[in-house]
Amino acid sequence: MKKNLMSVLILALVVANLVLTAILMISVVPQTKKANELVTKVCSAIDLELEGGKDNSALNLPMSQVDTIQIAEGASITINLKDGEDGKPHHAVISVALALDKKSDGYKEYGLEGITAKDAIIKDEVIKIVSGYTYEEMKKDQTKAQDAILTRLRRMFESDFIVSVAFPTYNYE
Repeated sequence: MKKNLMSVLILALVVANLVLTAILMISVVPQTKKANELVTKVCSAIDLELEGGKDNSALNLPMSQVDTIQIAEGASITINLKDGEDGKPHHAVISVALALDKKSDGYKEYGLEGITAKDAIIKDEVIKIVSGYTYEEMKKDQTKAQDAILTRLRRMFESDFIVSVAFPTYNYE
């Protein structure tokens, strides 16, 4: 008899635990979903802010702190563009200039001479990136290519002393 009474008591506690767990889940799950939505919104707002902070301009620095260098000694670079919707071959003739932050540690390490010494590698990176764009993409928004070049060069030099990439002269045909 004692054994059956214990079994009934354990069964009653298990059922009570099951009921309380169900009530807890019913009340907690909607709140958890709302919290997840809030976290998602906050994360997307932070991503927008982080992306908004990355611009391809040296306007945030005083001009006395900015140094510029022309890639390929001021000569234009001819680059074959990716075939677009029209199927015709197109090319870009651009000159590339970099704006450098003189007070950055990377500038102190490389300087104008270091950048000039790496001129061929930088030119190759520019060609690789620009050749991945179509004529239509370059005509519509060349800043995407400039931002991609800036990102690649910052990764290559492991520094953010390059603050801007510019195409002083460009022609897309």
